[in-house]
Amino acid sequence: MTSTRVAPIHLVLVGAGHAHLAVIASAARLRAAGVHPVLIAPATFDYSGLATGVLSGALSTGSARIDIATLTRKHDVPHTVAEVIGIDRPARILALENGSQAAYDVVSFNIGSTVEAPQDWIGRDGVWPVKPLSSLFALRAALEAHMAAGSTPPAIVVAGDGPTGFEIAAALTGLHQRHGCAVNLTLTGPKADARWAPGSAGHSMTRSLDRRGVKRVLAQVVAHEPGHVSLSDGQTLACDHLVLATGLRASILTQTLDLPLDDRGRIKVAPILCSIADNRVFAAGDCATIKGDPRPFAGVFGVRAADVLIDNLCALGTGTKPRPYRPQKHWLSIMDLGDDTGLAMRDGLWWQGRLALALKRRLDLGFVARSRT
Repeated sequence: MTSTRVAPIHLVLVGAGHAHLAVIASAARLRAAGVHPVLIAPATFDYSGLATGVLSGALSTGSARIDIATLTRKHDVPHTVAEVIGIDRPARILALENGSQAAYDVVSFNIGSTVEAPQDWIGRDGVWPVKPLSSLFALRAALEAHMAAGSTPPAIVVAGDGPTGFEIAAALTGLHQRHGCAVNLTLTGPKADARWAPGSAGHSMTRSLDRRGVKRVLAQVVAHEPGHVSLSDGQTLACDHLVLATGLRASILTQTLDLPLDDRGRIKVAPILCSIADNRVFAAGDCATIKGDPRPFAGVFGVRAADVLIDNLCALGTGTKPRPYRPQKHWLSIMDLGDDTGLAMRDGLWWQGRLALALKRRLDLGFVARSRT
């Protein structure tokens, strides 16, 4: 009698985002199901929930950083430190920036998002997009060096009037206050009155920033030149540092995949988290959206999708039925206001204070600690 042995499924994980961190930690379970994962991603992952805590000087850079190389060694997952730049889906081959290729049976993308901004601004001196998070950490270092030199406070403009823009403005104000320095910061955008916040939370937040010396202008940044920016209302503002918090879109890599995308470049996936056009391509987090059930960009969805993604990748090997991911319609959001307080919001309710920030720290530091094991 002869037996037929099914060949293992070669799974390539692209990116080490929130969901893939959990997939890596479940590598033994995947292998037991006949699915053998490998990872293509940078050597480290910076956790977004702690980004403004680092920017404000309350936390060290290391507190938000996960060593992916250490994690993959611990779980015996082969790891290539590289960037994927393209795909040949019919041949199931990924193209890497270093000129090499990686074949796959199944591929999963968890590659995050990038800032929605003029691409020719990115990379200019004094321009700091909020993604990747390493950009914010570099901004903190630059400002701390400036403060240490005792120089005149630089003119900082935060472009973006959503929650991220407000949180960045609060964090930068907090950074200067921790160093005993004055801040010269302007928050710009048509919603710089925080009208997106529930109830009177927006008034509470704007009043807090106003008290701390932050200027707010209800106009958009439309042009950037060294030393200044132009606004949609005709004003010109001095600007040594421009922080781009102007909204997010999926990583540019998604545009090379020849897959159905939404208007923010996110891969349209079925509830089981595979592309609606290719069941050998999975995606989760900021680079994906469930067709017919979209959600905003938020790390909570990548975290919550992880268990379903793991189950469904295992199902490829076991032949069991995949299960759907149903993203929650309501979730807790807590902003770090840079002054040792937080603003928590859920379902139109809100509270502000030290307890809100303490809860945020517990949740975020707990996630990082669990992801390192």
